[in-house]
Amino acid sequence: MNYENFLLKQPKESPDYRECSEFVINAVEGIIQEAIDNKQNRIIINTNLRFGLPMENINKIAGPFVEAWAVETFTDVVENTKNSFHLIHVEAQPRLSKSDVVLQFKKERKSEMGITAEVDVKATAEDIEGSGKSPNITSFARIRTAYIDDPDYLFVILSLKHRVYSQKNEASKLIDGIMEVVGHRSYDLKYLSASDLSYNPALGTGQIQVRDIHYISLETRTTWDFCRLLDQKYLASSKNSIESWHRLAAKYGWIKTDE
Repeated sequence: MNYENFLLKQPKESPDYRECSEFVINAVEGIIQEAIDNKQNRIIINTNLRFGLPMENINKIAGPFVEAWAVETFTDVVENTKNSFHLIHVEAQPRLSKSDVVLQFKKERKSEMGITAEVDVKATAEDIEGSGKSPNITSFARIRTAYIDDPDYLFVILSLKHRVYSQKNEASKLIDGIMEVVGHRSYDLKYLSASDLSYNPALGTGQIQVRDIHYISLETRTTWDFCRLLDQKYLASSKNSIESWHRLAAKYGWIKTDE
């Protein structure tokens, strides 16, 4: 059994895919930067703890807060129907989805009038070394199948850097925790360099990971090239075989059949 001998489905993206990808990345980064510039980048956490939040473990709880902040930031923009980013729809995703939020933008194209992007928000602490450095993205089988089902599938990783500090609340005389988003970068998953992507065999069909989200390089490639790269990452693991890959390929419809 040899990988090259299988008759695989080869997804082909639209000619303007790269243009659409750049459009979305610029919009996402513009929205986040505007929130920072307008000082709408703070999350205030009120507790009844007299000494404030447990700063030594704050990175363990920061992720969900920062993700929720990002969703609300996108929602604030879409409520302005004439926003400069052409964002027309925002939909938060349920737990265990591939992404945290789906964004739709209005853009004139030859075949349609818009772009849909799934955004996965990753939080990293500015002042905690190694925080969020190598995040899981999603399962190998799910992301591989997504690009077969839609060759123009656009999956954005939004990396948000935050810092946390305490401030006394004069009204309650307690300590408020302040989470502040201070930096951001956005990437199209399909364009991450081969060396920046890794495969973790733990959990189900394995997880696609980013080696170091703070230092990313990009490589332009087609959807079909990306599917092959994902396959290579899977097959390079000592826990996987071409037989196990073939079972997944048959189950999820990656191979052409006569049926």
